[in-house]
Amino acid sequence: MSSSVAAAANPPQPPPRPSLHHTELVSAITTFLKNTSPATSSLQAALSPYLPYLTPSVVHSILSSPTLHRHPSALLSFFNWANSHSTLKPLSPLPLPPLLSLLSSLTSQQKFNDAKSILQSQILSEHPHHHLHRHLLHPAPPLPPPSKTLLNTSIFAYCRSGWPHLGAQIFKRMKRLKLRPNLLTLNTLLTSLVKKNTPSRSTHFCKELFDDALELGVSPDVVTINILINGYCLEHDFKNAMELLRRTEVDYRCIPDNTSYNTVLDALAKKGRLQDIRDLLLEMKRKGLFPDRNTYNILIHGYCKRGWLKDAANVVELMTRENLLPDVRTYNMLISGLCNSGRMDEAFRLKGEMEGLKLLPDVITYNTLINGCFEAKRSEMAFELVDEMREKGVLMNEVTHNIMIKWYCKEGRMKDASEMLRKMEDTGFSPDCITYNTLISGFCKSGDFAEALRMMNQIGAKGLKMDKVTLNTALHNLCRERKLKDAYELLSSASKTGYIVDEVNYGTLIVGYFEEENADRAMAIWDEMKEKDIFPSIITYNSVIGGLCKLGKTDVAITKLNELLKNGLVPDEITFNTIIHGYCLEGNVEKAFQFHNEMVELSFKPDICTCSILLGGLCREGKLEKAITLFITWKSIGKNLDSVSYNTLITALCKQGRLDDALELAAEMEGKKLGPDSYTFSAMFGALISAGKTKEAEGLLSKMPWRDELIQRSNDEAESSCIAYSEQINERCREGRFKDAMSILVEVSEKGATVNKSSYISLMNGLIKRKNVLMPVP
Repeated sequence: MSSSVAAAANPPQPPPRPSLHHTELVSAITTFLKNTSPATSSLQAALSPYLPYLTPSVVHSILSSPTLHRHPSALLSFFNWANSHSTLKPLSPLPLPPLLSLLSSLTSQQKFNDAKSILQSQILSEHPHHHLHRHLLHPAPPLPPPSKTLLNTSIFAYCRSGWPHLGAQIFKRMKRLKLRPNLLTLNTLLTSLVKKNTPSRSTHFCKELFDDALELGVSPDVVTINILINGYCLEHDFKNAMELLRRTEVDYRCIPDNTSYNTVLDALAKKGRLQDIRDLLLEMKRKGLFPDRNTYNILIHGYCKRGWLKDAANVVELMTRENLLPDVRTYNMLISGLCNSGRMDEAFRLKGEMEGLKLLPDVITYNTLINGCFEAKRSEMAFELVDEMREKGVLMNEVTHNIMIKWYCKEGRMKDASEMLRKMEDTGFSPDCITYNTLISGFCKSGDFAEALRMMNQIGAKGLKMDKVTLNTALHNLCRERKLKDAYELLSSASKTGYIVDEVNYGTLIVGYFEEENADRAMAIWDEMKEKDIFPSIITYNSVIGGLCKLGKTDVAITKLNELLKNGLVPDEITFNTIIHGYCLEGNVEKAFQFHNEMVELSFKPDICTCSILLGGLCREGKLEKAITLFITWKSIGKNLDSVSYNTLITALCKQGRLDDALELAAEMEGKKLGPDSYTFSAMFGALISAGKTKEAEGLLSKMPWRDELIQRSNDEAESSCIAYSEQINERCREGRFKDAMSILVEVSEKGATVNKSSYISLMNGLIKRKNVLMPVP
């Protein structure tokens, strides 16, 4: 007779009537589990009589039973059954002895997924004490030392639980014990660190772990390499990213794939490094890899994000020539780029083209267009699109509702925003933290802080995880309203309402006090943060350094730079540029250059912002020739300069009456597609009028790219801000205060606003009259 038939003929007997004695109870249940298949439907019914007598102590003894060590399925079934009954106290976190016994049983039979699940539950319930982590790093008798398998599995679990730095410590323990981790563990750890850690530290540390793994005999695969490449790209460290890409095959015997190249191309496209993109695409083809649809979509996305829509269109043409037709994602990115540029008519034309190719617009297409219409103040079209979605069976999602709530909040229509929240819930969608953060921000802007705080509490009541962004949204708005006392009280009570206060929240308040020019209070908050063992990140340090520099305390800022270096943080370009800017604001350009040179020796790589800061400092101090020399030097060594650098120099040239040089620089700027913009025109316009070159000024006015918009706004009665500025300029011109009128025009241009065409004409005529008065009568 087969064993299965025998088992069917003699089914396992249910355990005897429960006994209240601990030892007998444990023995009876253990015997029953040992002899019973965990899949049997009678398990729950058979164990139910024991529920009144089961205590955590009894459960722990059963899980620790040596008799059941070879029966992991039975142990797991019992653990899940006991954990599911509300009559028992929560079993997590388990004491270490039963936990380690259960994990040992599961891993010995290669039930790794079950072991990971239990570990994650344990890790989350132990926080912030992490008893298991301490045992894994420093095991002590009578508990057994962790096995290599348990260490591997624990690293995975800590990463999945959101604490990869704890997983990295276990990894370092494995290295000291000369235990080789498996490749999946390494890749999981590196991925989590790249996503979680601050940009200034992550990839350096990941490379260190990677080298440790190589030393232990781990053979990396292309996935490992791609993770490191992604880390470098996130830090904009393209040199190391491309060096790793090119040395992978020789050094690590891994062949880069399309993902390897696509990762670097994505990062380069977002930074607009066209030549590097072209070189990498050629290299990719030489390696026998050809751009796929994802490659082209990455390039299109990068160009669209930067507003380079012509370049994006060229990529689409190239893509088509390679017999790769654009897909819905391609069109969605192009439509997004057009919407971000305010070119709504072209975006709708592209939607029509998409439909003509039988590519049906999806919810992303509609969401993009709806948001674009709201941003372009074409709300009627936005609501028409919502109706069209319903007609075509495209279901609204959370993003659609969030877009509409955002628009209502921006319009100050908080009642409608709240009603949309209710409709969102009625249609079966659960508001997420983005929804609540938007509403909280809206209520704060409208001055209804009571409702904002009620929304914050509602997040917890809805079972959503308390979001740092939520807290920071409220803190930011309070600081913006200069209600710093209320902001501090909110921060102090936040932990009691479920928020995990971090350096970002403290940083927001610190910045608020700096903006109020209250450096003492800002530094007091800084000290309080450190007293609570909240470790400031490089971003927080940059906020403090920036605040000190703006208040003319650059030497104090230097002490913070030294402090962050001592704490093992790596300063970034923002850190160095802020200090350089601080010295320039204090009028100490020589010290700014001295600091710049010292930092370059320490591997600081000056960027466009550095050049603009130094140019501005030199120009403010009247050292125009030195500024020109610096500008030419940067161009000669291949540094890409931006519109700010050009405008800084053009403005300085105009102020000294060197119009020809300014115009020549503006033409160069135009040739590089960097402008000219409103700031450039304002500077040259004023200089031309002051020099009596009215015809040139009129010609310049006709070339203004926003001229048609100005005329249209003038005819259609422009927005209130535009009218207000125009009236101020016209009034000062009537009073003969032409210098004041010009100052307002410059201020308006710097803010990105516009005035009516009539104001430009009034200013021209006024300045011309002033010039005629000053000139001798022929």
